[in-house]
Amino acid sequence: MKAITNKIFSLILSASMLASLLPVSALAAGFTDVPQGTYYGDAVDWAVENDITSGTSGTEFSPDETCTRAQAVTFLWRANGQPDAAGNTPFADVSTSSYYNEAVQWAVANGVTSGTSATTFEPDAPVTRAQVVTFLYRDAGSPSASGGKPFADVPSDSYYRDAVRWAVTQGITAGTSANAFSPDESCTRAQIVTFLYRESDDAPDVPVIEIPEEPVLP
Repeated sequence: MKAITNKIFSLILSASMLASLLPVSALAAGFTDVPQGTYYGDAVDWAVENDITSGTSGTEFSPDETCTRAQAVTFLWRANGQPDAAGNTPFADVSTSSYYNEAVQWAVANGVTSGTSATTFEPDAPVTRAQVVTFLYRDAGSPSASGGKPFADVPSDSYYRDAVRWAVTQGITAGTSANAFSPDESCTRAQIVTFLYRESDDAPDVPVIEIPEEPVLP
C-alpha cells in the first residue's frame, strides 16, 4: 500500500512540475473553447489579463459568437483603462443602469461613435467589421491613412475606407481574403479581441501579411 501511495504522490508531483513549465499564455484564460494554436489565442489571454472581458462563462469565451455594438465599445473602453466620461448620452436606448452606459458616454464624448441616429445607439445590434475598425481608427485620432490593400469590397467613398487602410498598415487586420475585407459581416468576439490586441503595445511587431485574422483556406 505504501508503495502505491508513493507512486501516486510521484505522479501528482510530476504533473505539477510539468504544468509549471507550460507557457503562461496557455494557462491564462483557461477557456475550453479556445484551443491552443488558434489565431486569437494570445488575444484572448491578453483580453482576460487586462480585464477587457472575462468570457461568457467561467469556462467559455464563445469566440465565434457575434459581438454587439454595446460589447464592442465596452471592450474598447476597458482597453483604454475605463476612463471617466462626462455628460450623458443622447440615446434613448441606452439605459443609465446598463453595463455599457459609461462606455457609450465615453465613446460619444471622444468621437468614437455618434450612434446610429441622433437618438439611438442600437446597443444590441451586431457590430460590423467596418464599424469596429472605424471605432479603433477614431480612438487612435483618425490619423492620415494611405496605402494598404485595395480591397474590392471597400468603396473609395465609404465612411470606413481610411479606417480599413489604417488598420491594414498597422497590422490590425489583413482582411478575410487577399482582396476582400467583408465590411458588412458581423464581427465575432474572437475577431474584436484580436483587433484590440494587435493595436495594443503588448502585441508582437509582426508584418500584417503574416497574421491573417482567420485561417487561410485552400
